[in-house]
Amino acid sequence: MTAAQADPAELQIDRPSPADGAALWRIARDSKTLDLNSSYSYLLWCRDFASTSAVARDASGEPVGFVTGYVRPDRSRTLLVWQVAVDGAHRGRGLAAALLDGLVARASAAHRITAVETTITPGNTASERLFTSFAERHGAEVEREVLFATDLFPDGPHDPEVLYRIGPLSL
Repeated sequence: MTAAQADPAELQIDRPSPADGAALWRIARDSKTLDLNSSYSYLLWCRDFASTSAVARDASGEPVGFVTGYVRPDRSRTLLVWQVAVDGAHRGRGLAAALLDGLVARASAAHRITAVETTITPGNTASERLFTSFAERHGAEVEREVLFATDLFPDGPHDPEVLYRIGPLSL
């Protein structure tokens, strides 16, 4: 089996470090669906939010997927998932779900997480499926509402960002 055919169970999932920032930026860029942040922001994210983020590594230790998140300052038991991305060669094998489940379990142990939030643009069916199936696996309800309407974005046309509030979780 080649690295590109690796089963998610054969990949190592752990915390990112700043050395992973460039790879995470490339995976996000190559996803063609995520809003790409500056490379600097991925470096900072891997330093400052490593405890609430996860990276999947292949047998050589190279990142092939990630999920970034943070604990909401005003809701200390809510994990906001910022981005989820998997390298094209590893998609379709459940890696995003494994990353999300692993991160939420780790964050729950450290922060007693009872809810997950994320935003998804309408039509992003892969993310909609990922988060609704996550809710089903964890016996949680999903509430949806527009968090940021199109007219709030100053940098050109942008679809609205719909907030998915998932909880309470049974982990």
